[in-house]
Amino acid sequence: MAKEFGRNARVSSQMQKELSLVLQRDIDDSRLGFITINEVVVTKDLAVAKVYVTVLNVDEQGKKTNVKLLNEISPVIRHQLAKRMRLRHISELRFHYDDSFDTGMRVSELLSDLDTRDLNRPLEAVQDSPDQG
Repeated sequence: MAKEFGRNARVSSQMQKELSLVLQRDIDDSRLGFITINEVVVTKDLAVAKVYVTVLNVDEQGKKTNVKLLNEISPVIRHQLAKRMRLRHISELRFHYDDSFDTGMRVSELLSDLDTRDLNRPLEAVQDSPDQG
């Protein structure tokens, strides 16, 4: 019978917590923005960890720059992570930008624009709209 949370899930969860602390406390690089670790996906053999991050208050170029910088300093981050986690081998870290937050914000904007347009139209116009149906 399989466990509800396998080793990969437990390692991923713990790695996400520890990476957040490492980036917050141990890595002192002024070039990095406000980075949030959204998800960590570890391969079955725990050799590679894909770390999905978001960077707040930066443009597209700033996002790419932050992810590139994280990948450049990943050996330092990995070393700090090894000090915190009790594993024989620490996964190779590969950072990726997670655009789900940006997509969610865009959808939210579109829905709020739709709501305000519909609120400004009379009720009969909304019900008789040719878009419906």
